[in-house]
Amino acid sequence: MSLHTPQQADTQRSDDRTSAVPRVASEPPGGPRAWLVWGTAASVYLLAMFHRNGMSAAALQAQERFDVGPALLSVLPMVQLAIYVLLQIPSGLLADRLGPRRSLLISLGVMAAGTILFALAPDARAAVAGRVLIGAGDSLVFLNVIRVAALWFPRRHYSMVSAFTGIAGGLGQLVSAAPLSALLTGLGWEASFLAAGAVNLLVGALVLAVLRDRPDGRPAPSHAFPSVRESLAEALSHRGPRIGMAAHSVIMVPFTVLGVLWGYPLLEEGYGLSTRAAGLLLTAAMVLPMALAPFLGRIPGSRPRLRKPMALVLAWTVTLLWLGVVLWPGGLPPFPVTAAVVLLSAFASVLAPSVSFDYARDGLPEQRTGTASGLVNMCGFTAVMLGVVGAGVLLEFGGADASFQTAFAPMTALCLTASTAMTVLLCRADR
Repeated sequence: MSLHTPQQADTQRSDDRTSAVPRVASEPPGGPRAWLVWGTAASVYLLAMFHRNGMSAAALQAQERFDVGPALLSVLPMVQLAIYVLLQIPSGLLADRLGPRRSLLISLGVMAAGTILFALAPDARAAVAGRVLIGAGDSLVFLNVIRVAALWFPRRHYSMVSAFTGIAGGLGQLVSAAPLSALLTGLGWEASFLAAGAVNLLVGALVLAVLRDRPDGRPAPSHAFPSVRESLAEALSHRGPRIGMAAHSVIMVPFTVLGVLWGYPLLEEGYGLSTRAAGLLLTAAMVLPMALAPFLGRIPGSRPRLRKPMALVLAWTVTLLWLGVVLWPGGLPPFPVTAAVVLLSAFASVLAPSVSFDYARDGLPEQRTGTASGLVNMCGFTAVMLGVVGAGVLLEFGGADASFQTAFAPMTALCLTASTAMTVLLCRADR
């Protein structure tokens, strides 16, 4: 039996040919109500990004509070990301079955519990348990926010809404940088993270009141869902999700590695900046990209033929910039050079969803995008996790030669591999 009927199937987007997959009879209408529903879901993503990246601003305090070295310190975000990555496929399947509203309510409750545990953790083991819960709750968020976009907006608007979703995540990163650093300095560890946990409950009330799974009059999805194996086979049978997996494994990785843990240590210990100055730089690095993202994010949806060059330029720019940092003779590059690399990495990270997840939807019906999106997210954050841990291990055990320059070598190697794989996939599609 076919996994989807012609009435369910969406138009398969292609850079070089017209798809044979039919379009649904009527697309979601979009409009003000759709933006309100999406905005509510996006507020959950903003909060999740705050929780995900808060370890960067709190890294040095956590090192002192739990009396751990760089390698053990990297375990905190690594465990969180490991849980996030491992749950991407189950989260995608759950998103297809439960719908965004219930999934996001579950995620907020689990993240609140993890944040409270992390705030009150007496030792590193309890802190790790808190980050595990945060990672589990976080794993449900992004997939359901872009699922709201798929269910409430026409297909041509999907990449633009994905770009706005990236902006919401960027705002979460902004709040997790200088504002969280100031909050930790002013209120202390426990009060700051307990307040963050309370915000989860307030956002949960907003989700309960506003968010709905689909526009009025749109049919509910069939309960005859394919098995896990069939869902994975369906997603991987299309070239779009495979390209999205490779693209996400490079475009969003470097700035996410900085945001998750190593941004503050690089700037404070590598360049001697104050905590305030480091926070301001990481905050400023997000502002310009977020301003441009709504305009550039329209490209994959409105001009599909530009999607391929956009993906290639973003991937190879990020890769070559960090290759230059790692291979710079005599140590880290001058500060202005590294600052420019951080800025361009932030720019790529904000645009990553509009490219990666637009490819992920190719050939799939709107009701079953969760699994493909989970695969794309899993690949990207596996690369992030390996980059975070690789840096920590090299800094801890690298001896006298250990430096932030060598610490970013594993991340750069992963970016080079993913860029090459994406280029091969795109070139094969042209044949």
